[in-house]
Amino acid sequence: MKHSSPVPHELRFAVLAADAVMFTVFDGRLHVRLIPVHLPPYFSHLAGIPGGLLAPTETADQAAVRHATTKGGVLHEHLYLEQLYTFSAINRDPRNRVVAVAYLGLVPWEVLTKTAERDTAAATWVRIDKLPKLAYDHREIIRVGLERLRSRVTYTTIIKQLMPKEFTLTDLEVMYETVLGQDIDKRNFRKKVLKTGVLQVLPRERTGEQHRPAKLYRFLNRDIEPIAII
Repeated sequence: MKHSSPVPHELRFAVLAADAVMFTVFDGRLHVRLIPVHLPPYFSHLAGIPGGLLAPTETADQAAVRHATTKGGVLHEHLYLEQLYTFSAINRDPRNRVVAVAYLGLVPWEVLTKTAERDTAAATWVRIDKLPKLAYDHREIIRVGLERLRSRVTYTTIIKQLMPKEFTLTDLEVMYETVLGQDIDKRNFRKKVLKTGVLQVLPRERTGEQHRPAKLYRFLNRDIEPIAII
C-alpha cells in the first residue's frame, strides 16, 4: 500500500485564530485580562490573552466573543469589541502556522461579575505596567491594543466603553489620564467636553465625600462618535 508523502512545510496552509486583548480600569490603573497557557511549548509561561482557533461554522468576530467570554470570563453584553489587527508572523506559534485576528476589548469595572473581578486560576486582571512573561506574541498584541486605545481616545468617544453609567467630570478626567498615562489640562478639558454635547447632566449630585457635592453626568448614547476632546 502506497503512503502519501508528507506535505512540505512551505506548502502547509495556515489556520485562523481570534484573540481578544481586553482592558478595564480599577484602583486608578489600566489592567488587561490574562489567562493561563497550558499548551506546548509554553508550559513554563505564566499567561496569555484569551483566544483560540475559529470553529468551522463561525466568523472571526464570533470566535473572538466566544473566547473572550468562555476563557476570559467577561459577559458578552458587558464587553465592547472591535477588530484590532491581523498578526501573521511566520513563526508566531511554534506548533503550527497560525494567523491571529486580534480584537480590542473594553469593559467598565462596575459591570463585571464578582467572578470576573477576582483573580482566579482561570483568568486574572494584570496591570499593563506589571505584565508577566507571556506566550506567543501576546506582549506585542497588548502593545498594539494599548496604542490603538490611546489613539482612539484622542479623537473619538471610545472612552465611554470604560466608564460607569454615571460619573463626575473629575471621574472622566481621571479616566483619560489613566488610559493616556499622562496628565491633561483639566480646565481646557472641561470646557471642551461640555461643548461637545455628548454628555447629559443628571438631576442629582454625588455627595458624602470630602469635597462639595459634584454634578453627575452620563453619555447620551453608547455609540462611538468622532469627537476630539484631548
